[in-house]
Amino acid sequence: MTKRARPLRIGMNLLFLLPGAVGGTEIFVRNLLDSLARLDRTNEYFVFRNAETDPGIVPARGNFVDCPQPVRAVSRPARVAYEQTILVLEILRRRIDVVFNGGFTAPLLCPVPMVTVFYDLQYKAHPEYFRPFDLLFWRLLLPASARRSRRIVAMSEAARGQLDRYYPWCSGKIDIVPHGIEARFSDIAISREPAPSPAFILAVSTLGPHKNYERLLEAFARYRVAHPAVRLVIAGIKGAQTERLVELRDLLGLANAVTFTGWIPREALYELFERATAFVYPSSFEGFGIPVLEAMAAGIPTACSAIPSLLEIAGDGARFFDPNDVGEIAAALADVTDDDALRERLTLAGRARALAFGSEASAASMLESLTAAIPARRNVLAATRR
Repeated sequence: MTKRARPLRIGMNLLFLLPGAVGGTEIFVRNLLDSLARLDRTNEYFVFRNAETDPGIVPARGNFVDCPQPVRAVSRPARVAYEQTILVLEILRRRIDVVFNGGFTAPLLCPVPMVTVFYDLQYKAHPEYFRPFDLLFWRLLLPASARRSRRIVAMSEAARGQLDRYYPWCSGKIDIVPHGIEARFSDIAISREPAPSPAFILAVSTLGPHKNYERLLEAFARYRVAHPAVRLVIAGIKGAQTERLVELRDLLGLANAVTFTGWIPREALYELFERATAFVYPSSFEGFGIPVLEAMAAGIPTACSAIPSLLEIAGDGARFFDPNDVGEIAAALADVTDDDALRERLTLAGRARALAFGSEASAASMLESLTAAIPARRNVLAATRR
């Protein structure tokens, strides 16, 4: 009789998470924890969270253990120092078998096998978007974390391509674990009105430079000449570009037509998805693009940039445009609000495409990556596949 392997003790390093300030990474991690709780009743999960993250992030299951740490993520130097020292001791004290690092960085001196998520390598592709101190942080810690990790998780082939290009030495240990979509968005698709009113186009993301909102505002100004009643709602964490975008909005005469909501609670965001006429995502750089998948799952006619990650994720479920062409963005906005046949096709195709990104499937892939990071468990996995 084959001896049954004991349950794993999995450490979840969430010290990076600053609620309401890290965008899609927070959505991914929260969804992952909930999905793991539904999927896995056997292995034990020790959730190392910081002082800002509420205990509600830890699923109310007997195999999930809340491990609050007295460090604040708002101070990155303090958080990194804690992660590199005290967290290692906590991992050893808890006799952790494998560590999941959810935010790019890993405790470099930790002797336990680790799996680290790399959502993208924007700091390599666009260093001009980073402040000097932040860039120094990324350049020092990210390559070292990738080298120390037994497995590296990317969410798309496009993200894997970034890793292959900039970290060629880690190509043999990359696992693709796509983001899983919340069931709530399928519910929204069922309850949505065919033509919501009053009409507004929704955009969701942090106001970072790569999100390309300057061109979107210029395109919307052109679009609104023929659509004076349609508004644009941009929901996402306000960043360093916010003041510049507000000035551009006002300069274009769109003060009463464009709203920047800033960070809003998840329930309020669901409500926007329920009422949006169309969705637009003009980003010029992404490792995945969670909001596009959410919009398609919610049955919203979607227009987005024709960049590798979004082409990969959206398939035939979106109307693509060149993010560098203001005229093309404006034309896409008109198509997804005016063309009824296109709207119906995108609604159906988008929902069908989103079904491929199930939360449980994502969690199962992540659990497989965590298991494969442990040499003895990797041999067991290989044997079961023969």
